Amino acid sequence: MLDATATRTGADPATILVAIPTLNEATHIEATLDALHRDRPEMAGVKIVVADGGSTDATRAIVADYAQRRPNVVLIDNPARLQSAAVNLVVERCAEPQHEILVRVDAHSRYPDGYVLAVADSLLARDVAALATVMDTIGLSCVQKGVAWASDTKLGSGGSGHRGGAVSGYVDHGHHAGFRLDMWRRTGGYDTGFVANEDAELDHRIGLAGGKIWLDADIRLDYLARDSLRKLARQYWRYGLGRGQNVLKHRLKPRLRQLIPPAVTAVNLLSVLLSVVFPPILLLPVIYLLMLAATAVSLAVKHRSACALWAAPALFLMHNCFGAGFLTQLILRGRGAK
Repeated sequence: MLDATATRTGADPATILVAIPTLNEATHIEATLDALHRDRPEMAGVKIVVADGGSTDATRAIVADYAQRRPNVVLIDNPARLQSAAVNLVVERCAEPQHEILVRVDAHSRYPDGYVLAVADSLLARDVAALATVMDTIGLSCVQKGVAWASDTKLGSGGSGHRGGAVSGYVDHGHHAGFRLDMWRRTGGYDTGFVANEDAELDHRIGLAGGKIWLDADIRLDYLARDSLRKLARQYWRYGLGRGQNVLKHRLKPRLRQLIPPAVTAVNLLSVLLSVVFPPILLLPVIYLLMLAATAVSLAVKHRSACALWAAPALFLMHNCFGAGFLTQLILRGRGAK
C-alpha cells in the first residue's frame, strides 16, 4: 500500500505534469485537488492542469478559486468535452520543456496522499513507458454499494488486475495513471475518435512501439461507482462500443473475459426469440438470472447488507449493455458504418 510518509528518492516534481479532465465535477473537484496536495509540500512544484469540458455547475469557479491559492493549478477550456481530448490538450498546450512525466487524475475518484509523486517515482523506478494503478470500487448510496461489490466479483471485473487486484507486474492494459511524455508523444496520445476504451487502445499502441506497462498494486485509489442503474447501463454500453472499436481498428483477438458478455447477450436474446418455437430454451437465461441472484445473495451475506442485492441487476446491466454495445459496433462497422 502507498505510504504517504515514505522518504522520496525519485522524480523531480518540476518534471511532472498532471492532467485532470472535468465536466460538472463540482461535488468532487476540490476534494480531489486537496488530496493531491495533502501533506506533500513538493506538490507545489508540480503543474496541475484542469481541462474543463464546459461545466454548467460550479466546477470552473471552484478551480479558479483554488488556483488563486495554489499557483501550480491551472484551468483551461476543453471544447471537445471528451476526457481523452482533455488529456491530449493538456500535453499539447501546457507541457513545458522540463516536463518528462504525465500523470492522469480523474476528478470523481478518491486519491491517497502522495499519489502523484508515488506514480512518478514508480514509473522511473521500473523504467517503463506507462504505469497503471489499482482501482478499488466503492459506493456511498445503497445502489452504489451494490454496484461496487458486483464490480469486485469475477462476474463483474472478469479478474482484471487493475480492478481490485493485489499483484504487481507487467500488463497489456491497466487503469491509466502515469506516462513518459516521450512515449506519449511518439504514440500520439489518445485517439479521440473512440467513444470509450481509448485507454486500452493507447496501451496497445504503446506495446507496438516497444513500451512496457507496469501495474503497481501498492498504489491504489478509490473509484466511486455509478449512482444509478441508468448511468451504469450507459457506462457499459459505451465500454462495449469502445472495445468493439479497438478490436476492429487493430484487428485484435479479444480475450475470453471480453467475449463472455457479448456471448451472454446473444444467448439471452436468441433464447427469448427462439422460445416461441422451442420454449425449453428459456432455461438458459433462467439459469443465468439465478446465477446473478445467487451472487447477490452471497454478497449480501458477506457484507451483511441488503444493499448487495443491487448487485444482481448491476451485473445484468454490466454484461448485457457491454455485450450489446460490442455487438452493435461490430455489426455497424461490418456494414461500412463509421
